[in-house]
Amino acid sequence: MAIAYRYYSAFIAARVVALDDTRETPAHTLKDGHNYLPMNKWVLFGHHFAAISGAGPSSDRSLQPSSAISPGSSGWSSVSCWPGPCMTSRCLWPPSAARGGRFAEIARNEISPLAGLIGSIAILIIVVIALAGLGLAVANALRESSWGTFTIAMTIPVALFVGLWMYRIRPGRIVEASVIGVIGVIACVILGGLIPGSFLAPYFTLSREGITIAMGVYGFLASVLPVWLLLAPRDYLSSYMKIGTIGALIVGVIVVNPVLQMPAVTVFTSGGGPIIPGNFFRSFS
Repeated sequence: MAIAYRYYSAFIAARVVALDDTRETPAHTLKDGHNYLPMNKWVLFGHHFAAISGAGPSSDRSLQPSSAISPGSSGWSSVSCWPGPCMTSRCLWPPSAARGGRFAEIARNEISPLAGLIGSIAILIIVVIALAGLGLAVANALRESSWGTFTIAMTIPVALFVGLWMYRIRPGRIVEASVIGVIGVIACVILGGLIPGSFLAPYFTLSREGITIAMGVYGFLASVLPVWLLLAPRDYLSSYMKIGTIGALIVGVIVVNPVLQMPAVTVFTSGGGPIIPGNFFRSFS
C-alpha cells in the first residue's frame, strides 16, 4: 500500500488528472480572506485529513472491509482491495478546484445547465445524508458522556486561539501555533477525565437530542466564521489526535501480535458467500 501510495498516486496525478503546479487554485484566484485563503501545506493537509477521516466516511468505509473478514466471506485479502474505489472520488478534486471548488460546475460546463442543476440537487441530498450519518455516529458516541463533550467543547476555543495566532498575532508561525494547539488539545483530553463525577458533569452531560442541537449550532458557527479562524485550525489540531490514534493502534497490534484466524482467500472467492454473495472481483469493482 505504501508503494502504491507513492507511485500509483504519482501516476494518477501526472497522467490521469494532469496536475499543473503553475495553475493557481481558487484559494488564490478567489481569495477573500473568508472562504478562500491560501494556507500552509501542513495546515491544509490536516484540514483535509480530518474531514476525510471523519466518523461518517470512516463508518461507511468500514462496512465492506468488516464484511470481508467475517465468517463465510472471501478472506482478509479483499480488505487490501478496498482503498481502490476511493480513488474515484479523489480524482474529482482537481477538476472541481479548477472551477472554483464547485462540483456542480463540472456537470454544468461539461454537459449542460440542466445537468448542473441536477448535480446541485444530488450534492445537496448527499450532504444531508452524509451529515445525518455523521450526526448519528457522533450523537451516539457522546450522549451522556461528559468527558467527551467537555473535551470537544474545549477544543473550540483552543482552535480559535490557534487560528488567531497563525493569522493575526504571529502570522506564519505555524510551529508555534502547532505546539500551543497540541498541548491545548492534550490538556483538554486529560482535564476531561476529571469531569465525570464533578460539579461540572451535569453541564456537559447531554442527551442525544442535546448533542444534535449542539452540533447544529457548531456547524452554523463554523460555516459563517472565516475558515482560518475555526474550521481549518480545529481540523488541523484534530488530525494530530487522529494520526496519533492510528499510530497507537498500529503499535498495539505489533506488540500484541494477535493470531489472524481468517485465511487470505477462502472457498467463497468465486462466489456464493453468505455476506458478499457475488464473485470477489466483481464485488469490489
